[in-house]
Amino acid sequence: MLSNIPFKLENVSKEDLDNEILRVGVIAELDAINLYEQLASITKDSSLKKVFLDIAKEEKTHVGEFLTLLLMKDKEGEKEFKNGKEEVKELLEKK
Repeated sequence: MLSNIPFKLENVSKEDLDNEILRVGVIAELDAINLYEQLASITKDSSLKKVFLDIAKEEKTHVGEFLTLLLMKDKEGEKEFKNGKEEVKELLEKK
């Protein structure tokens, strides 16, 4: 299932517009990854599977690029991303 990306950004402040654009980019890339991996999982053709998985891998790089830019611009997001990473580490260490 693909996301329903909102394109009505007229209510977004000029200060937040680039962050919203980057988030839409992340969403679009995640959708592409899901689509290509799902298609790879259902095809019986090994060539198709290989190509879909390779393209999905490239999309993951794009997610990383968009997230890097977003976290550079959104300091609160950067802080919370780090907090989330620490919470997961703590939860996994308790096992």
